[in-house]
Amino acid sequence: MHRNPALPATDVGPAPGQSLAWAREVLEVEARAIEAVRARLVEQEKAFQAALSLMRSCAGQIVVTGMGKAGFIAQKLSSVLASTGVRSLYLHPADAVHGDLGRVQPGDVVVALSNSGSSEELVRLLPSFERLAVPVIALTGQPASPLGRAASCVLDIGRVAEACPLGLVPTASTAALHALGDALALCLMRERDFSAESYGRLHPGGQLGRDVLRVAELMRTGDALPTVRHDAPLSEAVVIMTNTPGRPGAAVVVDPAGRLVGIFTDGDLRRRVQRGETDFGVPMGRVVGPAARIASPGEQVREAAERMRQTGVDQLPVVDADGILVGLLDVQDVLASRLS
Repeated sequence: MHRNPALPATDVGPAPGQSLAWAREVLEVEARAIEAVRARLVEQEKAFQAALSLMRSCAGQIVVTGMGKAGFIAQKLSSVLASTGVRSLYLHPADAVHGDLGRVQPGDVVVALSNSGSSEELVRLLPSFERLAVPVIALTGQPASPLGRAASCVLDIGRVAEACPLGLVPTASTAALHALGDALALCLMRERDFSAESYGRLHPGGQLGRDVLRVAELMRTGDALPTVRHDAPLSEAVVIMTNTPGRPGAAVVVDPAGRLVGIFTDGDLRRRVQRGETDFGVPMGRVVGPAARIASPGEQVREAAERMRQTGVDQLPVVDADGILVGLLDVQDVLASRLS
């Protein structure tokens, strides 16, 4: 570790405003470390491309490892890779030498993070990686270290002055490792043409997943789809509206081929009764007009929900390219998905 002389080593309470100045200096030191890594990449282009090539052609999984503070950065890198569709796991070096090494198999690629390149627990794994014929990508500040010498390719962050006033706590060096790991992961993501929709698919529990949810994933189908033929009487439609699971409050009218004719809602029924139109034997084809608002299975639920909001409707029939009814998007399900 290299002490940053700009930061004091003292137990004396700071003068007014001094803490803010120290905080700004920490950020400046870490920013300089990342900028130095960015500049250094120009002369490491071949090594960077080699690392990307190993990761891109990996037939197994990318095993990310590191000890101590670098280990936490390694965990984050593994998480980023997994969230962008790359099979990855974090391997704790200490656990690896006590059996977890079995997680690593031929065909994998190891990405090892260590500023010193000499962490004892990590160095002990290197012969095992060699025996398994697993290539190692080293992210380190010491290319001549045991890790650097054993690696298939080395990405050097350089000798980094830590932001710690004692020069002991890994700070700027971990920031540099963090940024370099992100650069690898996101370049790999671009090369694989990984889309925002694909990213959302891997985050179904959060806003990202909801943002790319498709109508086909949320629409009501099967027994939950209240369908009635155009030649069926209004009385049958009322029974279907009442008895369909989930009580959608609407019946979708189709022709004999299953093409959408229209939709009849609870509101439509109330308005008919208010007008004195109480003939429940009238065919549905004479009751409904063409559906003015529909959804397609492939469109985003967010777009369909906005259309429902703007037009003040609670249901949208979902039809395919041939006009065949395939589902019903109900506002209750949209609300349950927390999209609006």
